[in-house]
Amino acid sequence: MKPFAPLIAGLVWLLTETAPAPAAGPVPALPEWLPPPAGWERLSPGKAELGRRLFYDTRLSATGDVSCATCHRQDRAFSDPRGVSAGAFGDRLRRNAPSLANVAYRPVLLWANPDVRRLEDQLLRPLFGADPPEMGMNGREDQLRRLFRRDETYRRMFDAAFGAGGDRLEQMAVAMAEFQRTLISARSAYDRFRAGDRQAILPAARAGADLFFSERLQCFQCHGGLHFTDTHRDRRLAFDEAAFHNTGLGDPDDPGLAAVTGRPEDRGRFRTPSLRNVAVTAPYMHDGSVETLRGVIELYAAGGRPGGGPDRSSLVPGFEISENEIRHLTAFLESLTDEAFLTDPAYANPFPARK
Repeated sequence: MKPFAPLIAGLVWLLTETAPAPAAGPVPALPEWLPPPAGWERLSPGKAELGRRLFYDTRLSATGDVSCATCHRQDRAFSDPRGVSAGAFGDRLRRNAPSLANVAYRPVLLWANPDVRRLEDQLLRPLFGADPPEMGMNGREDQLRRLFRRDETYRRMFDAAFGAGGDRLEQMAVAMAEFQRTLISARSAYDRFRAGDRQAILPAARAGADLFFSERLQCFQCHGGLHFTDTHRDRRLAFDEAAFHNTGLGDPDDPGLAAVTGRPEDRGRFRTPSLRNVAVTAPYMHDGSVETLRGVIELYAAGGRPGGGPDRSSLVPGFEISENEIRHLTAFLESLTDEAFLTDPAYANPFPARK
């Protein structure tokens, strides 16, 4: 049995048997055009605020100097500016840490695993996973329980959010998932433009939008809709959209989706990330191997890398693009940055002295 399987089993019990705590304040406001994610009406601000504290607390790592926010920085739309992250003990991780913006709309949560669909389950992996260790807390579960029992602030917040009693470790997972659900990004310049403010973006970005949605470049085929991805959950539909593509990166060390499915045709296939805030989430791709937006555009213009393999998606055929068009397309992608999201104090570190 995997080391955190008992925690997942206990979490399932908690979610089904524990009554929701009263809300401690207003839930984040959504723009009228954005449908709320599933379960939005049940979101508990008290649990979310507890989750924010946990998200930034370095005491949740074995070395005491790594938190979830170490690999998911707010100023980078909760992504990691390193190509791949490093664990608490210095172990190099396998893949780039993707942005958590609008993660509540994401039906699958990992780069290449269609089975991990709940935030409460996913976050146990960096905390307690051991191959490679990230936060390094496997076997240190009682250390966390002692922290929550002895820290006065945590005692008060856990009691307010969940009531007295219960397994604080399981409640921790619920609270951190609740905080991540509040990470809504929908205030970019392009959002304002689509809402009717024709001056919100410059002519270069408008020209770039025309290119992005053109049949010649076909960027919208994988990066369409409200979330600029073909992998999203919409409560208005009876099903989730989840897509994995081989974009011709030719990474011989990472089988991608095939590691889970065992199917050779899934080798090199990864989940489509959202392009919201893409200008601040470099480096790009699952392996962090592309440093700039220009590099991404040139990669797709070339139809992937030489030696990218015969299984690359037909949606990456390559295209011709001029230098001026690259500038326009880049300007459009930059217009997807939600500056307010990057600095919103509701999402910020509650430990000012801690990094």
